[in-house]
Amino acid sequence: MAKKQDKVIVTCAITGAMHLPCMSPYLPITPQQIEDEAVAAAEAGASIIHLHARDPETGFPTTDPKIYAQFLSSIKSRSDAIINITTGQPSLAQTPDAVMDDRLRAPLEFAPEICSYNMGPMNPGIWALQQRLAGKTTQDWEEMFMRLSKGVTIANTYASMERLAKELGEDRGVRFEFECFDIGHLHTLHFIAQQGWVKPPFFIQSIFGFLGGLGADPAHIIHAKQTADALFGDDYHWSVLVAGKDQMRLGTLGATLGGNVRVGLEDSLWDSPRQLAKSNADQVRRIVRILNDLSLDVATPDEARAMLGTKGKDKVNF
Repeated sequence: MAKKQDKVIVTCAITGAMHLPCMSPYLPITPQQIEDEAVAAAEAGASIIHLHARDPETGFPTTDPKIYAQFLSSIKSRSDAIINITTGQPSLAQTPDAVMDDRLRAPLEFAPEICSYNMGPMNPGIWALQQRLAGKTTQDWEEMFMRLSKGVTIANTYASMERLAKELGEDRGVRFEFECFDIGHLHTLHFIAQQGWVKPPFFIQSIFGFLGGLGADPAHIIHAKQTADALFGDDYHWSVLVAGKDQMRLGTLGATLGGNVRVGLEDSLWDSPRQLAKSNADQVRRIVRILNDLSLDVATPDEARAMLGTKGKDKVNF
């Protein structure tokens, strides 16, 4: 069984790489927008804030540490939330080493308490939106981004995972959010743990609803939980991320099974059927209300730090 816990960790993913600016006017783009959305989500009850960065002029996903620097310190000073920086940012670089160099630029420089850690390859399905979004894009790069995604696999090789574990975990004391898009990713995590690359307690984010991964289905959620229990016993904390319209419904199922929950505009742009969410904080408030109605308490950032064994906000490089 997952490690017994009295509190539910709520993660809020503020703005990801897969949603295009044309898809919602509420997607935070500029450093100031990302900062304000992150702080509001923390005030609404998020224990952890998961962050990507975007070019403030075009909205294009970026790994540039200079962009991250414009909001990291401010979020830290304005909230107590744990800051989690992505290592999964897609890249158009051509070689595996160049891709990882790009993806690790900000995490290596800032050494946050937590980073995401993708457990295997992933085929992003943005190209499937081309027909629906035809004529609606606002930036020249958006059509190109969708088109190119059909031929792109986000690579997470054993070599890159070992590098990430050493340079961030061993050298900089970063803990990880292990992002598992498939059942095989749980077995991969078990294998690299046996190699000594990563250590418990593992914070496992089981992900559902992305093209190329597990579908948003209750049976998949239960199967992922059963598999993780069998592999990790009580050495892990389990969380559920559901993309799209099923975010709240199936995230709640994960919580009732003893898990934690991730919400936010990175994962779902929706508030209700055919109604766009206007902020990350709205999604956090909704899941906190649901959890409280189920007699489940939300973890404070410091309670989440104790559960996950992070190094503390005073030991980051920002």
